[in-house]
Amino acid sequence: MTYAWIVAGAAVGAPLRYFLQTRMHDGTSVFPVGTVVLNLTGCFVIGVMLTLAEERSWLSREARLLLVTGLLGSYTTFSTFGWETYALLRENEFLRAGWYVGLSVFAGVLGVWLGVISARIAFR
Repeated sequence: MTYAWIVAGAAVGAPLRYFLQTRMHDGTSVFPVGTVVLNLTGCFVIGVMLTLAEERSWLSREARLLLVTGLLGSYTTFSTFGWETYALLRENEFLRAGWYVGLSVFAGVLGVWLGVISARIAFR
């Protein structure tokens, strides 16, 4: 049943992401405004949801799977990244938070670059 809750949330989050992102991109901008807006709104919403879940016990396990893992997970994984970084900072784990942010961003961009090179080599 766990996966059913996640899939149900993802079935809403992914189309919502696509809908909003295509509405914010006019086809001429070189800056990915839609992605930034989605990432920032996802971070705001995960902050609200998980604070209510942790501090007020407002979300059941199933609601958390549906809304946080499913909906927000398909809407933007950046919200999870933001929450996990916040959690490290909240615990005064500044060095770990810095490593997490630096490694995630650097390794993420490196992974994309390596993927591009691999695809170009493999599919010449």
